[in-house]
Amino acid sequence: MKRPNNRFQRKPNRSATVRKRDEVRREVALPIQPKPPTQYGKAFVLMEDADRNTFEFAAGAWIPYGLTIAQCRRDCLVKELSQKVNGKTRYEVRSPITLES
Repeated sequence: MKRPNNRFQRKPNRSATVRKRDEVRREVALPIQPKPPTQYGKAFVLMEDADRNTFEFAAGAWIPYGLTIAQCRRDCLVKELSQKVNGKTRYEVRSPITLES
């Protein structure tokens, strides 16, 4: 015959073992060094079509742009704009400014 579980029975304190594991992890962790702030330049608009081709508006016409949006996201600040034009997605892109001393 199985004994019923006692709901009011005290459970063993496990916090001591958890604390020991946390202390070990804290010793191994490296100090976090903040990144220097990045300054971005003037925004320009890119358009991306269904084939992932990008275009830049220059001299009154949309000309092919050398980088894809995925490549721009690595270095630049990219923001998708809400309006689509002729099935193409618009993006506002800001390139980082390199400060030379």
